Amino acid sequence: MIKVVARPLDGADLQGGFLRLRTLVYPQYNPEARDLARGFSLWRWLESHPLGDKMQRWFLVTEEGVVVGHLAATAQYYRINQQRIIAHTPTDYMVHPKYGFHALTLMRRFFRSTENCVAPDVEPAVIKVETRLGAEEAGKLQFAVKIWDMSSVPNILPSMPMPIAKLLNWGLRVVDGAVGNTLLEEKLEVEEMPEGFDESFDELFEKIATVVPCLPEKDAAFLRWRYGPDSPQAPVTILGVRGEEGILGYAVLKVTWDGQDGYILDLTTLPGRYDVARALLQEAVRHFRQARVKTIRYRFLESLASPRSTSLWRLGFVLLRKRRYSLLVKFGNRNLHKTANDTARWSYSLGDGEASFWIR
Repeated sequence: MIKVVARPLDGADLQGGFLRLRTLVYPQYNPEARDLARGFSLWRWLESHPLGDKMQRWFLVTEEGVVVGHLAATAQYYRINQQRIIAHTPTDYMVHPKYGFHALTLMRRFFRSTENCVAPDVEPAVIKVETRLGAEEAGKLQFAVKIWDMSSVPNILPSMPMPIAKLLNWGLRVVDGAVGNTLLEEKLEVEEMPEGFDESFDELFEKIATVVPCLPEKDAAFLRWRYGPDSPQAPVTILGVRGEEGILGYAVLKVTWDGQDGYILDLTTLPGRYDVARALLQEAVRHFRQARVKTIRYRFLESLASPRSTSLWRLGFVLLRKRRYSLLVKFGNRNLHKTANDTARWSYSLGDGEASFWIR
């Protein structure tokens, strides 16, 4: 058997070896995976989190010093039953195919070193390892997609003749316009918020946390770190709805660097304010239409602080069952784990976890 050892991060040599490993494990993402400068900057950003000192990283290294595996544990604050809890997420888990036998070693390190775990994952092999080591699947995130250009779905229609594709695209635009007109009864004013996240977002979070039992702690400080100018997703567009009682809800939108896709990274409202969620969704669709993206993607848990599925359908989104993220949890406290092990008690969006850090 090929000998490898698991080592914590103790020098830049491992960091560089890890970034080179990405180009081998994810060749489909080249040349992005080869952008070492961006890779280093992303990890510096993760280290700047208020809990950055609690992040851990492990590397699988051969006798020759070659990095063949990696796993990090990033920390984040959560509110579970109104208690402030630190939980870790397994991040950037990868092993060179020739050394796949040792993949379990890294995940064992993670679960032995952390008390609480919250992990949104989509790969069946990774989910199998995590559940084997004690995490449980609380449920699955919804995956909503709105398509404006049929060329963005080659896996569904790989050989569609161009005239048919153009006809379908025209039909999508007609239907989209008709659907948009049916929602003009919304009277709420949605505004762009170039100033970012102020203290009123602290008040919004606390109001949500008193009603929703399980959620990431998204106060103003976290949101500025997560979506501010140093974030790997910068620049983003922030939409908000204000009322007499302050912020009623907000959405964070990202257009990818190639202009092909639009992501709703976060859409959060006061509990039960589905009218605010509908208004934010409608404005998000308008924003992405002006940006001429081909597809809008939105992964989230339906909750008191999120849109309803019916609102997405009315705006022309399709809810897909494929590639839905599972939310896995493991808490050291039995009562907290019992509460967290049900997505009906959660408010959670793609932007709240590691899965979205790599979007650019």
